[in-house]
Amino acid sequence: MGSKNKLKRFKENETFTNVFQPTREEVVGDLFPLKGKWNSEFFKNENPLVLELGCGKGEYSVGLAERYPNKNFVGIDIKGARFWRGAKTAVETGLHNVAFIRTQIELINHIFAENEVDEIWITFPDPQIKYKRTKHRMTNSEFLQLYKKILKKDGVVNLKTDSEFMHGYTLGLLHGEGHEVLYANHNVYVNEGSPEEVTAFQTFYEKQYLEVNKAITYIRFKIKQ
Repeated sequence: MGSKNKLKRFKENETFTNVFQPTREEVVGDLFPLKGKWNSEFFKNENPLVLELGCGKGEYSVGLAERYPNKNFVGIDIKGARFWRGAKTAVETGLHNVAFIRTQIELINHIFAENEVDEIWITFPDPQIKYKRTKHRMTNSEFLQLYKKILKKDGVVNLKTDSEFMHGYTLGLLHGEGHEVLYANHNVYVNEGSPEEVTAFQTFYEKQYLEVNKAITYIRFKIKQ
């Protein structure tokens, strides 16, 4: 993507009422005004709050929001030029139950309050295969404890990935640490029993994976309290 396109998208993001781009200083200083108030101040309802971490172009957040109008969705990514597409689609289609925020996933406990979130989706994260990159894997122990801080007691996490490594690493860690695996599937489009929200729509990259017969895996779990 050219720098002119990026600048144009950053500019357009500023006009969208469903996009938030706080500075790091605001976030770290706990000055983000919607923390603990997403439903009351922004969505104006008490529906379940669902996050998509590393939302990319926002296709999954938008797809879920369309399919589940009685839930609120927030897509999170550090690259605003990416989720511009999802934000624009939501504005153009009048979808009011989805928003996007540009921030680092490591800072989500400054964006959401304790027990504010009902569900988390992690869709096609970078598996960070090299051992020295373990700390960046989005299902490592540190990240799970971060998610636990903002999830409700019965909150769940969903991992959808094309990486057998990420799938296996996560399952092993979950079992090893005593977390509750609610459902696991090594190939959601071949094996029966996949939840509808897992197979109902595909992201741009997911379609590419499927074209070359790459298996898409899925885990749904609860973090030990």
